[in-house]
Amino acid sequence: MSHPTLSSQEIARRGKELYEKRIRAEVETGENIGKIISINVETGDYEIGDDLVETSLRLRAKQPDAALWGERIGFDAVYAVGGTLLRAAQ
Repeated sequence: MSHPTLSSQEIARRGKELYEKRIRAEVETGENIGKIISINVETGDYEIGDDLVETSLRLRAKQPDAALWGERIGFDAVYAVGGTLLRAAQ
């Protein structure tokens, strides 16, 4: 679902920036590597779990119209189609 006031490019920019500047140091732990994080790009709230839908639904329960960004913790992509996920530089 698209967000009414933010473009997909702006959601991506904000999500990546929040992850790198505020969230990454907290969540990149041994137990979280490979899990999914969904981030509300307007509030900075986030949910961690094994599934993108699960984490997104938990955030949307708090704010139904939230603009969300998803990442796989410790990796360069959420999913790999026909390839391999690579660990992000640490």
